[in-house]
Amino acid sequence: MKYPKEYLDEIKTRLKVSTVVSKSVALKKRGKEYVGLSPFKNEKTPSFTVNDEKEFYHCFATSEHGNIFDFVMKTQNFKFGEAVKHLAQLAGMQPYMFSKQDEEREKKWKEYLSIYNQYVDFYHNELLKNETHYNVRDYLKNRSLGKDEVKKFKIGYVEKIPNHFDKLKNEFSEQALVDSGLFYLDEKNKTYIERFRGRLIFPINNISGQPIALGGRIIENLDYLAKYINSPETSFFKKGSNLYNLDLARKLSNKLNHIYLVEGYMDVVGLSKNGIENVVANLGTSLTERQILTLNQFFDEIIICFDGDESGYKAALRAAENTIKELKPEKQISFLSLPDKEDPDSYVNKNGKNKFIDLSKQSKLSIHQFIFNHYKKQTENNPSSMAIFEKKLREIAITIKDNFIKKYVMEYFLEKISELTPHSNQNKNRFYAKKAKSLESTKKYFNESQSLSGVELKEFSLLYLVMNNLKLLRSNVHLIENLKLFTELNIQIFRIIIDKLKSGEQISIKDLNLDKQLVDRINKFAPIKHILKKKGDNEHEIIELLEDISRDLNNYDLEFRIQELESKFSKDMSEATFNELKEKKKKKNIN
Repeated sequence: MKYPKEYLDEIKTRLKVSTVVSKSVALKKRGKEYVGLSPFKNEKTPSFTVNDEKEFYHCFATSEHGNIFDFVMKTQNFKFGEAVKHLAQLAGMQPYMFSKQDEEREKKWKEYLSIYNQYVDFYHNELLKNETHYNVRDYLKNRSLGKDEVKKFKIGYVEKIPNHFDKLKNEFSEQALVDSGLFYLDEKNKTYIERFRGRLIFPINNISGQPIALGGRIIENLDYLAKYINSPETSFFKKGSNLYNLDLARKLSNKLNHIYLVEGYMDVVGLSKNGIENVVANLGTSLTERQILTLNQFFDEIIICFDGDESGYKAALRAAENTIKELKPEKQISFLSLPDKEDPDSYVNKNGKNKFIDLSKQSKLSIHQFIFNHYKKQTENNPSSMAIFEKKLREIAITIKDNFIKKYVMEYFLEKISELTPHSNQNKNRFYAKKAKSLESTKKYFNESQSLSGVELKEFSLLYLVMNNLKLLRSNVHLIENLKLFTELNIQIFRIIIDKLKSGEQISIKDLNLDKQLVDRINKFAPIKHILKKKGDNEHEIIELLEDISRDLNNYDLEFRIQELESKFSKDMSEATFNELKEKKKKKNIN
């Protein structure tokens, strides 16, 4: 029995190729692709590429090529069914059991999708072509929404007295239509009512882009009606597991490492219209762990931006306390506060894309800072209040699942508390301050080192070696004088050193008058410093290290050309490109 295409597509959309491959291959970002050593052949030079956008991997050393299912089957010797089960588990999905119940569910799923597709298409087309919806058109105009936004998000409008139930019941059972959540039975009048009558409707798609629910916005100011409503939960729609616009926003994860999380559909549409498309909305409920984990599959930072009013602030606080437990070292959750009575839609329409982004950069707070600031405002300067303050923060920190993050957040809280009570238990304060500072430094070092390219780190190693072995290199300058560096500041400092060495004078590092800031960065980040600690003053080994680095730098131009060819091959797959690529790699291996 075959797996349903929809089930396999769901796995593929939930899991990026790089996510699956990185479980067994160390990958490094290179442009839009990732590269690493081939899992199919022993090699020293990376020939294995992963392209998330095109959903495939390719090994130039062995010509192996495929998707996530192929990769798992080939690297773990799984059969197809075993690979599917493995990946479904990784994606947080239930295994497909092929039982009669599963077969029946699959049948209902296809029927459910068909109902929603027809319903969305009908009312979307009605909105586009019906010239009598003057009130709707005025509303859209007042919200600065044109046909482009209506088409992109497939927005529709359900009339106040709709009759689409009668059309659909010719194809679907009454029970299926009620189970979809689009209709309900009026027991008194024994008639079926459309849930979203008199409302703009926003299709809520699953991660594959299929409509599975609706959000509805009333366009008249009627106090007795809720401004927004959502589809009720069904067998195929769970509010806490879905996000509005995720199907479109996830496609940007190859270009952007952050995503904005907002409250409403209009916020998503408004930001998108102004050029900020990496945005999703939760569905009128508290932010859930499942939603955070889903976003973390695609983005490194989640920026939560709720409305700038009391209810928006309370929602943000709930989101912070609910999700801090999911923090991971490589992921961030931040909070952006908007001016009073502003929402993302109104703010970006008034101020534009750049102002919104600037505000985000300048004003966002990390999740632990946001939580601390909130409870600090509630705390009075007395022992009882401070004790409650510390107890609350400890309780929050202890829920964090990752031990490293838990330690960091706990010590951040305690260090900040110690700043508020400088005259109380000064030894304790100093201890916490020292620990927190140390941890902060470690995190800062990691973040900074991650921003440096491989070639820049290689150049740092070369310069570190040279600066710490000036006496040795005065008589061996020929080993390095013709080396080509690629980073402008490193080139400048290298040429100064070479010129001094070639003069034959006895020099020290102080004599060179080098840029102190750059020297400090070299001393801080040069990977080779850890090796030198073990090597000591062995001149022979120092020379060997220099030769190794020189060889790597001489290969960099060749490697850069290889990268260009790899990228080109991923697009055209031509034999000529492949052959040129093979020749370049052969040359590099010889070198």
